[in-house]
Amino acid sequence: MKAAQERKNLSLSDTNVTEADHSNCRRVTPVLNRVGDKWSMQVVMQLANGPKRFSELKRALDGVSQRMLTLTLRGLERDGLVSRHVTPTIPPRVDYELTEIGNSLRDPVMALGAWALEHIDCIWAAQQRYDAMQDN
Repeated sequence: MKAAQERKNLSLSDTNVTEADHSNCRRVTPVLNRVGDKWSMQVVMQLANGPKRFSELKRALDGVSQRMLTLTLRGLERDGLVSRHVTPTIPPRVDYELTEIGNSLRDPVMALGAWALEHIDCIWAAQQRYDAMQDN
């Protein structure tokens, strides 16, 4: 029998995971959703070298729509990771930059990116094997 078919579902009693661990997971899920979405960490990395205007971010993020970038920036601002500065000119100038907590994300995001680059070939190979098994 294949290893995947031999696995069983684990319950809380089968592991060393406590109810407090589950509670903490529920608490951090919204944060992990933010940092795990398609555009947020790309925005964080674009702002890692200093403030940028909306139009600069839009040009740097290939494929992001104006609406999605606006929603992403609002979410990052709401979470305290990005600050928005409006200069009252005509038209108004709006700059975005990382807050202190936003800057603290740079190293973990870079580490995750490095991990992904290191393992991408293995992941692609696993995907191909999986897809080939699904076709049979």
